[in-house]
Amino acid sequence: MTSVLYDNPGPAARRRIRFWTAVSIVALAAVVAFVIWQVARKGQLSAAMWSPFVDSGLWRQLFESLFATIKAALLSIVLALVLGAILAAGRLSDRGWLRWPAFVVIEFFRAVPLLLLILFGLFTWGPPLSFIGTAIGATPPDAFAALVVGLTLYNGSVLAEVFRAGINAVPRGQSEAAYAIGMRKTAVMRMILAPQAIRMMLPAIVAQCVVALKDSALGFIVGYQELLSFGKRIYQGGADIWELPQPPVVTTLIVVVAIYIVINLLLSWLASWLERRMSRSRKLAAAPLTAMQTGEEPVAAGPLGGGEAPK
Repeated sequence: MTSVLYDNPGPAARRRIRFWTAVSIVALAAVVAFVIWQVARKGQLSAAMWSPFVDSGLWRQLFESLFATIKAALLSIVLALVLGAILAAGRLSDRGWLRWPAFVVIEFFRAVPLLLLILFGLFTWGPPLSFIGTAIGATPPDAFAALVVGLTLYNGSVLAEVFRAGINAVPRGQSEAAYAIGMRKTAVMRMILAPQAIRMMLPAIVAQCVVALKDSALGFIVGYQELLSFGKRIYQGGADIWELPQPPVVTTLIVVVAIYIVINLLLSWLASWLERRMSRSRKLAAAPLTAMQTGEEPVAAGPLGGGEAPK
């Protein structure tokens, strides 16, 4: 048995693969052990460094900052999905006066670094849109607006290309058949192409949502009180508040990273659940109707297994 790109490995190749896999695992374990030893040697993993996280009040503030992160990320993701759908529709339009402006907007905001968008937004659209942050209790509201708009513009432009690629990935015969029966392009997009493309686009959409969640940590640059900024406050003031010999930098980063990992795993699990549910619905919709469901008379099988006996 061979694949399209290469032959299946033989016995000697399998031995080499197992050998170098074992060597790579040992080397990686040695690097991790060396890093842990260096950190522990400097006292960053001692029991005293974990003492701030025994305080229930700190965990309450930590979860409040986590909620602030989720608010910014969730609002950005929703707005980015809407913006991406609008830009993708313009990018796929047959009218040049819609297609070219959408192309310019997508390419511009994909090329500009996200940090520059957030910093620029702090002095431009942040103050006028600060009422959004005030309405949901974000502090400071102008930094929240700058962060959300920056994330929306960047991720919406990326999602627009994801949507366009997903629509174009649907076989052309699907749209041609719909046009042949007299459907308009809007109806074809809404009823034929989009439902099929969503299932193909779902992994890329979820990956971009994870990116938006992680990029929300850039809010600490503009002073937004989110998870990473609160973690910075912990290790900067930890030595004075809890009377520690040195700031608990490593332990704080471990806790913050663990929280981000748990949230991203939950988001990936939700995406997998949605994909399984959509696949199951598609299989049920494509299942053939039985004779009882169609109301037709069952056909007796002939001696050769066909619908009737040979004459």
